[in-house]
This record gives sequence, structure tokens and C-alpha cells, in this order.
Amino acid sequence: MEKIKLMSLYTDFRKDMSYIEKELERSVQSSSPIVRQASLHLLKAGGKRIRPIFVIMAAQFGTYSLENAAKIAVSLELIHMASLVHDDVIDDSDMRRGLETVKAKWNNRVAMYAGDFIFSRALTSIGNIEKAPVHQILAETMLEICKGEIIQIDFQQQTDQDLRDYLKRIKRKTALLLSSSCELGALSADADSQTVRKLKRYGYFTGMAFQIVDDILDITSTDAELGKPAGSDLLNGHITLPVLYIKDDEQFKPYMKRAFTGVMEESDRQAMLRYIRQSGAIEKAQHVSDLYLIKALKELESLPNGKSKKALTQIADFIGQRKY
Repeated sequence: MEKIKLMSLYTDFRKDMSYIEKELERSVQSSSPIVRQASLHLLKAGGKRIRPIFVIMAAQFGTYSLENAAKIAVSLELIHMASLVHDDVIDDSDMRRGLETVKAKWNNRVAMYAGDFIFSRALTSIGNIEKAPVHQILAETMLEICKGEIIQIDFQQQTDQDLRDYLKRIKRKTALLLSSSCELGALSADADSQTVRKLKRYGYFTGMAFQIVDDILDITSTDAELGKPAGSDLLNGHITLPVLYIKDDEQFKPYMKRAFTGVMEESDRQAMLRYIRQSGAIEKAQHVSDLYLIKALKELESLPNGKSKKALTQIADFIGQRKY
């Protein structure tokens, strides 16, 4: 139901999104059957396509060209897809969005090759954009995402991290790509510099809020809603914002230790989730997300009214209230 609600916000851009979806499918074709199958498996698993829609909406604030916007949208969504494949290998995850991950359906080697292939296709997609800043921004974004992957590994099961560490991590994990989606979309349409800057900041703040809500939902949602076990972040050694608030709680520490050592029984997992939900940590994390969304909406205030501004506002509202 929530996904239907989100997709309804894309109504005015349905034709453009349909074109991008076809381009995504075309981009992951390969002469290698196994790489093609693995890439299509990931693509067909779906997703919210927030990066492509941000590119399209941001491009509406300049001289819009679907062809140029699509090249950027496809590139950014492919980068996101590739990072998911690599994440699942790192976390040894078997399920994503209710389906087998690439590494579970095939193996780690196929997953890594598929991820690298998709990354390469991302560069091919944007290659014909004749704007040097676009390529520079994309290169810097990819570099920071890769740094983020390494930092996430370094911070696994590390209990001495603080709020600043967490925010820097989710910046690279999620916010930068959404920020770049808005920035590159606006640049592709030759929007003025002030508009580009505001949209970039909107994407960043929205991305921070999006990831915080994602981390909340990992604890508050059911296994069926998530398509994977609730609490997977902690089971994989990742301390997210709600856990950050209670990691020093003496009653919670035994749960965290069992989660990290992989000896947690199902009854323990359920008890752990109940403890976090009742601790007040969820509400504290939600408050931080809300503050980021307020900042995101502030960036839109001075932009011209129209369907894109309205949709961006609605998406920010949706992110704050989403249940999946």
C-alpha cells in the first residue's frame, strides 16, 4: 500500500519513468548469460526509483531534456544497484526485498562480477553527456560511496562510535547519491547555480532522513514487511541510530553481544527488538529524521512553483511517514 502511495507521486512523470525503466533494462544486457541474468534479477526486484525521479524532477527546473536526464538517472540508479550487490556480499545477506540476493541465488563471485559490470554500465550511460562538471561530480560521488563501504566494514561491531560517526557513514551510504541525483539533474538542464545548489541540499537532507527512517524500519517492521529478518542491521554488526542511543544500556548490552557473535536464538531476537522499540530510541531517531526533512523543505521554499516542486515536497513528507 505504501509503495502504491509513493508511485502515485510519480504520476506526472510516468512516461519519463517508463522510458528510464526500459533504458535500465537495456543497460544491464550482457553477452555473458550469467551476468545478464544476475543483473536482471536485481533490476526486477524493483525499488522505489527515488534517484531517477529526483533527476527528472530537478531537471524540470531548467531546460528539460528527457534524453539527457535519462542518461544521468540510469547511471545513478545503476550505481545504487551495484552498491546493493556488494553490500549483500559484505553482509552475507540471503534476502533483499523478499527475494534471494544475487550472492544467494548464484554465489559471491558472480555477485562481485555482476556488481562491477553494473558499475561499468553506469559510466557508459553517462559517457555521452558533454558537461565536464557532471563527470567530475559523478566520479567524486562514486569515490565517496566506495570509501563509505570500507568505513562501514571498519565500524562493524565497534561500540565506541558516536553520532558524528553514524551521520558521516549514512552520508556516504545514501545521502550523497540522492544529493547528486538532484544536482546532476539540474545541471543537465542548465538550471541556474542557485537552483542547483538548493536542489543539491534538498537531496542531501532528504537522503539523510531517508536512511535514518530505513534504520528505524529495520527494527519496527516485521520480517514479512522487510523481506528479511527484522534487526538485520544489528545482526550484521551495524550500529544504526536507534541502537546508538541505547548501546551503553547495561540491559541491552547482552542482546548486542549475542547479535554480534551470531548465537542469537529467535526468542532473543524478538526480545531484543521489543526492548529497542520500548526504550524511546525510536522516537529520538525519528526526531533527527524530522529535523533533516524540515531542512529539506526549507530549500524548496524559494524555488518556482510547479509540479516538480509539489512532488518533491510530497516525497519529503512521504519519507517521514513511510512504513516500508
